[in-house]
Amino acid sequence: MLVKTILNKIEKFKSFVYGTTYWEERAGEKSLVIELHSRKNSQGECCICGKWCSTYDTQPFRYYEYVPLWGMRVYFRYAPRRVNCKVDGIHVERLPWAEGKERTTKSYQSFLAQWAKRISWKEVARIFNTSWETVFRSVDWVVGYGLAHREWDNVEQIGVDEIFVFKGYRCLTLVYQLDKGFRRLLWCAPKREAETLLKFFRAFGKERCERLRFVCSDMWAPYLKVIKEKAVNALNILDRFHITKKFNEAIDEVRRQEVKKLKAEEKENVLENGRWVLLKKVANLTQNQTHKLSKLLKINLSSVKAYLLREDFQRFWMYKSPAWADKFLEDWATRTMKSKIEPMKKVAKMLRSHKELILNWFRADGQLSSGPVEGLNNKAKLAVKKAYGFKSLKCLRIALYHQLGGVS
Repeated sequence: MLVKTILNKIEKFKSFVYGTTYWEERAGEKSLVIELHSRKNSQGECCICGKWCSTYDTQPFRYYEYVPLWGMRVYFRYAPRRVNCKVDGIHVERLPWAEGKERTTKSYQSFLAQWAKRISWKEVARIFNTSWETVFRSVDWVVGYGLAHREWDNVEQIGVDEIFVFKGYRCLTLVYQLDKGFRRLLWCAPKREAETLLKFFRAFGKERCERLRFVCSDMWAPYLKVIKEKAVNALNILDRFHITKKFNEAIDEVRRQEVKKLKAEEKENVLENGRWVLLKKVANLTQNQTHKLSKLLKINLSSVKAYLLREDFQRFWMYKSPAWADKFLEDWATRTMKSKIEPMKKVAKMLRSHKELILNWFRADGQLSSGPVEGLNNKAKLAVKKAYGFKSLKCLRIALYHQLGGVS
């Protein structure tokens, strides 16, 4: 079977035909070159308006790299025509196999981009004997095309969070779609400011904002203010992940204070290696950690009291009714405020100040949590590592959209 017969089956271009196939030395190795010709009397397509126009003249031959065959480089060879468009003037024709002045075919760019999802960009470049820049441009093209053709109209649930990235941009604000069966990165931008999130809602559009049902976020005041202003019909949910995080931070602070106190009084440090014993879920403790916890629970320590307060609060999530959950939260906060553990008292004040948003978790019947958000955040961090090379914001955003945006 001829190579051009195979290409006609998988990569046929309107108004163009495949010609001679031959070997040629290119880039220091033997490569397969396939000639392309425009059909006789066919017109060229204007690269600006897309209209078919009469041809003006022909440019010198150009080579366009195609998907490798059996480890061999493959090129298309074609002499582009210039077309005389009555609206846009004289321009080089639009080619169906390559974008603009790019010398890599769309098929090869898609091929490289698919591999770049699985392994690092540097490794893709090494395996297919190309450059990191070629892989980057391929991913950039795939992402650009995907973002231009993606659908936003069916988004009803979103999550807002941030991740820490390289120096210079510190934080990157991420907005995810959390609808069941279709979770993806919708938008990302540098910095963690109210204006950053406002840019997303402006791009999202007023009508789509009004159709939002749930928004999952953390307790950062500027985000909460923007969400309240823009997502007017949505329930803003602060769920158990962020609350548990605040509990753990408080317990760890109490533990550190107590360790310093024991050292100052030259007493035995019973809290040695006890950090994760107090922070991990009981079900995730190792056998040694379980034994260590049982010993700590017999000692009258502030760290243990803080731990027990956190464990007692877990009953809050077992309620079905927002009214009963509200009553439990108030009772728990009252008991905690009577304790002498300042970090836990701060948590109680925080829970009271954000009570309505926390209770939205019950009003939403537990339909939404930040679990998917945190899962997507972990994937985002992995995407950043895969795309190491140029430490630029553009590269970072392309990598994130490519891995999490559902654009290809």
